[in-house]
Amino acid sequence: MSARPRLVFVGNGMAGTRALEELLELAPERYDVTVFGDEPHPAYNRILLSPLLAGEASEQEIIVHDRAWYEAHGVRLVSGCRVVAIDRGRRVAVADDGAETPFDRLVLATGASPIMLDIPGRELRGVVSFRSLRDVATMVEHARDGGRAVVIGGGLLGLEAAWGLLRRGMTVTVVHLLDQILERQLDRTASALLQRRLEAEGIAFRMEAETQAILGADRVTGARFSDGSTVGADLVVMAIGIRPNVALARGSSLPCERGVLVNDVMQTYDPRIYALGECVEHRGRTFGLVAPLFDQARVVANQLAEDGYFAYREQPMATRLKVTGIDTLSVGELSATPGAEEIVLSDASRGVYKKVVVREGKITGVVLFGDASDGGYFLDLMRDGVDVTPFRGELLLGRGFVEGAPAAGGEGARLLAAADETRICDCNGVCKATIVATIRAKGLTTLDAVKRHTKAGASCGACSPKVEALLEAVAGAAVERPAVAPMCGCTDLGHDEVRAAITSAGLDRIDAVMTALDWRTPDGCSRCRPALNYYLVCAFPDRPVDDPRSRVVNERVHANIQKDGTYSVVPRMFGGLTTAAELRAIADVVDKYAIPTVKVTGGQRVDLLGVKKEDLPAVWADLGRAGMVSGHAYGKALRTVKTCVGSEWCRYGVQDSTALGVALERMCWGAWAPHKVKLAVSGCPRNCAEATIKDFGVVAIDEGWELHVGGNGGIKVRATDVLCRVATAEAVMEHCGAFLQLYREEARYLERTAHWVERVGIELVRARVVEDAGGRATLHARFLASQAHAQVDPWAERAAGHDAHEFAPLARLADEPWAAE
Repeated sequence: MSARPRLVFVGNGMAGTRALEELLELAPERYDVTVFGDEPHPAYNRILLSPLLAGEASEQEIIVHDRAWYEAHGVRLVSGCRVVAIDRGRRVAVADDGAETPFDRLVLATGASPIMLDIPGRELRGVVSFRSLRDVATMVEHARDGGRAVVIGGGLLGLEAAWGLLRRGMTVTVVHLLDQILERQLDRTASALLQRRLEAEGIAFRMEAETQAILGADRVTGARFSDGSTVGADLVVMAIGIRPNVALARGSSLPCERGVLVNDVMQTYDPRIYALGECVEHRGRTFGLVAPLFDQARVVANQLAEDGYFAYREQPMATRLKVTGIDTLSVGELSATPGAEEIVLSDASRGVYKKVVVREGKITGVVLFGDASDGGYFLDLMRDGVDVTPFRGELLLGRGFVEGAPAAGGEGARLLAAADETRICDCNGVCKATIVATIRAKGLTTLDAVKRHTKAGASCGACSPKVEALLEAVAGAAVERPAVAPMCGCTDLGHDEVRAAITSAGLDRIDAVMTALDWRTPDGCSRCRPALNYYLVCAFPDRPVDDPRSRVVNERVHANIQKDGTYSVVPRMFGGLTTAAELRAIADVVDKYAIPTVKVTGGQRVDLLGVKKEDLPAVWADLGRAGMVSGHAYGKALRTVKTCVGSEWCRYGVQDSTALGVALERMCWGAWAPHKVKLAVSGCPRNCAEATIKDFGVVAIDEGWELHVGGNGGIKVRATDVLCRVATAEAVMEHCGAFLQLYREEARYLERTAHWVERVGIELVRARVVEDAGGRATLHARFLASQAHAQVDPWAERAAGHDAHEFAPLARLADEPWAAE
C-alpha cells in the first residue's frame, strides 16, 4: 500500500484538470490521485463546444486527455460517477454508488450548472441547455432535419449556440429579455452592430421578450411569450446563465454564499479542502471565463506541491465572442462613468468600432468590434497602468501608429523583445518567457507542438497568431508549416487535393471518395459532404452524381426557409424583365395560397415570402404554367443578372445592356458553383446596375464592353478587378462562360469569387481567360457542355404530378440528415 498522501479531485472539468496538470508538472510523485467526473467522458475543452456544434471541430479534437493519459500518470479516473457527500471528520468522499474514497487533501472543482427557466414545458423533448457534450449531441441530432430553433438568451453562450445551429441548417430565433444583446460584454453601439451583423447572416431576434411557456405535448412545437405572441420551434435551447454547484460543499458544512468561499490560496474553511473554478466565490466574485479558472488552478497546484509562493489575484480578462468571422473583444468598463472619458473610432462602412475608456490617463475599459487585432496591446497598457495621455490621439490606430514602424522581423521580433512576463495567452495564463524557453528547450517547430507543450493558444485560439509569430522569431527557418488546411476533421487533405483525386481517379460517388481517400468518419460531416457533392457535380455534369442528402437544407427544398418556418419563393426574371402574363401568374399565386408578403428584391425579381411548406409544389406548378422557372435564390448557383435599361430607353446608354443581360442569364442559369454568383450589365459608365460589386460585371463603353470580376457587396464590400475590354456581345459571353468555368473548377467550396480572385491573383485569371484565347474557348465550351445537363428546372421536377396535397416526396427529401448550411 502506498505511503503517499491521498488526493481526491471532485470534478474533471477544465479547472480541475488544469490544476492536476500543473501539479503533475511540479510534484508528479507526491500524491496518490483519484479524479471523479460525473460525465462519462474524459476531460474535454468546454470552450470548444461552440465550434463542435457548428461542425468546425470533432469530438476527438476537443478531448483534453484520453484515458491513457490518466493511466500513464498513475491517476485513477472514476468517470460517470458523482460524489454525493464529503465526510470531513472521517476524511472520505462518498460516491453515488456508496463507495468511499479516503483523502488527505481534496479539491472541489464541481463547476456550475445551466440555469433552466421554471416554466411550463421545460421537460418536453427538444428542450436543452448548452453546457456539455451530451447537450451538443442532442442539438446536432435535432438539427439533422433542419427545422426551427429558438435560443433563449442573448449572451455569449446563447449567440454561440445560435450560430452553431444556423451553421447546422436550422432557422434560428434568439429570444432576449433585454433590449440589447451581450449587454455585459459590449456597449450599445457595438451590441447594435453585432445584432445587425448576425441578422444579415440569418439569425432573427425577439428582443425584450419574456418566455412564458414552451409549447407542445410530447416534444417542442414552439414558445409563448408574456405578450401572448408565439414562435414555432422544433428545438429550444436555454442559454441564460450558470449557477455555481455548491450543494456538495453546503452539505459538508463548508461556508458558501453564491459560491464556495475561498481565501487567496483557494482554501475553503477546511484547510485540507481547496476549491476552484466556477463553483467558488473569491472576494465577492464568481467566475465564468476560463482565464481566471486557470490562474486559480496554478495557485492550487502550487499549494498542493507545498511550494506556497502563489496567491490568487484577479486580473483584467478580455471577453471574446467565438462566432466565426465576427471579431469582438471587451474588457473592464464598457462605458465612461463620472471621472472617466471615452475615446472612440467608428467606421460604419468597414463595420469597425473601437472604444477605450480612460480615467486619469489610464485605460480602464476596451470595446472592440470588427477589428480586435490590437486587443492584446490595449490589454497590456491596461494591466501595466500605462499613462496613454502622450499618444492618445494615435491610440485607436493601434500599436503600429503609436510605436512607429515595426522592428525588423515584424510581430515576432517585437514579442521577442517584450518583457519576459508579457502574457501571450490569457486563457491559460502563459507568458512570453515560458513559450520561448519551451520552444528552445524542446526544439519545437510547429504551432501544434507549442500549443501541446505550453497550452498557449490551445483554448479559444485567439492568441494563436502571436504564438506563431514567437515560434517564427525563435525557430526561424526550422518552422514547419502544414502544406494545406484540411477540408474538415474527417481528413487531412485540402480541397484542392480532394478535387484532384476525384478527377484523376474518376471517383463519382461520395462514398467512393471517402473510401479511396481514407476518410476518418465513414459518413462524413456537414462540412465535407456538401463540398464533395459540389465537386462531383462539377467534375461529372453528364452523370447522375448529385446526392440530395448532401445538399444544404435550402437546396433540398428548392426554397429559402424563413424564421417562422415558412418559405420564400423567387421565380426567375431574366435580366429583370417580366411580362403582364408573368405578373398575373404571380398575383394569382399570391391570392390562391394566401401568401402574406410580396417584395421586389435588389436583384430585380419578385420574392414571395411566407409560403407554407405543403403549398410549395403547387406554387411551383402554377408559376411554371406561366413559363417561370426557379430563380435559384436558395442555391450555391447563379442568382441574378441585374441590368439597367441601356441604350434602348436611356438617353445616356451607349449599348443594349438589357438584351445582353438576358442573354447572359439564359446562358448561365442553373449553373451550380462553389458559392452564390451574381452578374450585372450596365449600359454606360454611370453603372446603374452596380456591375463593379458583382462576381462578373459588364459596363458598356463607346467601343464595346468593359469586363469586371471578383466583386462583392454585403458586409465587406469588394470592388471588382478589371478583367479586360471587348468589342462584341459574343466576346462578353465567351469571357463570362470561361471565367465562371474556371471559378467552378478551381475555387474551393463556399469560396466567393472575391476571395478566390484575391487568393489566386487577378493576373492568373487574366492569363487564363484573356491572354490564352485557346484556353478561353476550351473553358467556355466546357461551361456550355455542363449547362446542357444543368438547365433543368428543379421546381418543375418536384411539382410534376403533385397538387397542393401531394407533398410526400418533397417532405421525405427535407427529412434527410444532411441539413447543414
